[in-house]
Amino acid sequence: MTRVLVSGGTGMVGRFIVEHLARHGYEVIVGGRNRPAPGHFGAQVAFTPLLLDANRNQQEAFTGIDHFVHAAFDHVPGRYRGGEGNDPEGFRLANLDGSLRLFQEARESGVKVCLFLSSRAVYGAQLPGLELTEDTPCRPETLYGRLKLEAEQALAAMADAHFRPVNLRATGVYGEAQPDGRHKWHDLFSDYLSGRPVPPRAGTEVHGDDVGAAVRLALENLSDKPRAITLNVSDMLVDNRSLLAIVKEITGSAHALPDAAPRDAFNVMNTEKLRRLGWRPGGAERLRRTIEALLA
Repeated sequence: MTRVLVSGGTGMVGRFIVEHLARHGYEVIVGGRNRPAPGHFGAQVAFTPLLLDANRNQQEAFTGIDHFVHAAFDHVPGRYRGGEGNDPEGFRLANLDGSLRLFQEARESGVKVCLFLSSRAVYGAQLPGLELTEDTPCRPETLYGRLKLEAEQALAAMADAHFRPVNLRATGVYGEAQPDGRHKWHDLFSDYLSGRPVPPRAGTEVHGDDVGAAVRLALENLSDKPRAITLNVSDMLVDNRSLLAIVKEITGSAHALPDAAPRDAFNVMNTEKLRRLGWRPGGAERLRRTIEALLA
């Protein structure tokens, strides 16, 4: 059985990756600061301590590991962009230097594929309406985006005949609620259903299980590639009005919907490379099913 270590496996995105891989026959080991609470995952998974610490030797965690999925990220709770808070240097040391130490230890331990969960934030500001491909020049505007890009580049430089880097640039990830009941749109739905004003906003979204599928397909199809691979992961462009229209229909709320957000200038991500591996995201149908489950 293929053994996969997932750092940050209890996080907002990492938990979907863990669940997906476990359902598809992988032996998953969750790496993180704290052991998951009983029942956190639907499947039984192992745990090993793993920190974003460039000064700590953690090579033992990679013993017997076939693939490493690095989804851990140290940030102010609830914030990615701006997640450095008042400590940009500590943010850099943990998320760049700490990640590079783990990449190096994975490589030295014989890990075959090292997959880094990056972000669309690496693209930064682009011409209005420009479609983003993996070859689009990156212009990150935030420290978060810059560190993701620097980690991508450092990992790519480690590629050799035995170590295959994959950078997965994911957009906004949504999905079922966490064990504590919270989810990505908790505040948005609460504001709308309470009659509070909701601003117009558009963004690209992808279900967490579809991110998990992208990870699995990369592990299964890219282990023999001679160089680093970068893949966009995105499904739908939606706005607050279209999301809340589903909420309004399901709940029968009488509150007015927010204005539609402009979409023509938005930079949609091209996912053709990933689709050639057989990736098929859930689209509008999965979005609606998830919102129904969240409201229930």
